[in-house]
Amino acid sequence: MLLNIKNLHVSIDGKEIIKGLNFSVNKGEVHAIMGPNGTGKSTLAAAITGRAGYEITQGEIIYKGQVINDWSPDKRANEGVFLSFQYPIEIPGVSMTNFMRTAVNAKREYLSQSPISAKEFLKKMEEKKKLVQIQSKLTNRSVNEGFSGGEKKKNEIFQMAMLEPELAILDETDSGLDIDALRVVANGVNQLKSSENAFIVITHYQRLLDYIVPDFVHVMYNGRIVKSGGKKLAVELEEKGYEWIKEQFDD
Repeated sequence: MLLNIKNLHVSIDGKEIIKGLNFSVNKGEVHAIMGPNGTGKSTLAAAITGRAGYEITQGEIIYKGQVINDWSPDKRANEGVFLSFQYPIEIPGVSMTNFMRTAVNAKREYLSQSPISAKEFLKKMEEKKKLVQIQSKLTNRSVNEGFSGGEKKKNEIFQMAMLEPELAILDETDSGLDIDALRVVANGVNQLKSSENAFIVITHYQRLLDYIVPDFVHVMYNGRIVKSGGKKLAVELEEKGYEWIKEQFDD
């Protein structure tokens, strides 16, 4: 089992957001997490990746057989956990090429590998750019500076391709994307999916799941996973909305 979450409770500024969540992911699987706003989906992503300000008050996050509650975000990233942000930030003055080479070499150093050569790095960049259909003009600019929303999301998938994580979490990557950008992002994910990694796709809408077909769909409400199923569950949510979930699971 790649990820196993047991009875997880997470608070922000003393307010409990996640309230006893259980969740597991195996290699080779794609899990979609859906649910209304404010139910804890992004908090779950933050807890898995170790974001500051999210306090685990109870329970365990077990990754590759180790409890990672106290691991730093850097250690989690170097161990193969990747988060695609809902709102990627801009880093003016830092070129994409230098940013990615630094990130790749940081991971290689952690794994006791020698730094990647310039020639090997550029070859890898070209391969991954083709894979996720990203234009060279984006990678020649500063990180996300002046990028459209769709370009930022494509750039996140490109970074994921370069870092080759074992567990990739996409936090509402489809937010604000038009159909063409959505297809490019989804195609990148599908190209990167393998028997050696896993994806957690957090989304409000079923439309992304037309392109990234999940093995499992989970509905979060009030800080817990209240319902799980296959792709048909996402279609049912699209048809009924979330009111029927609220009616069933309101405390």
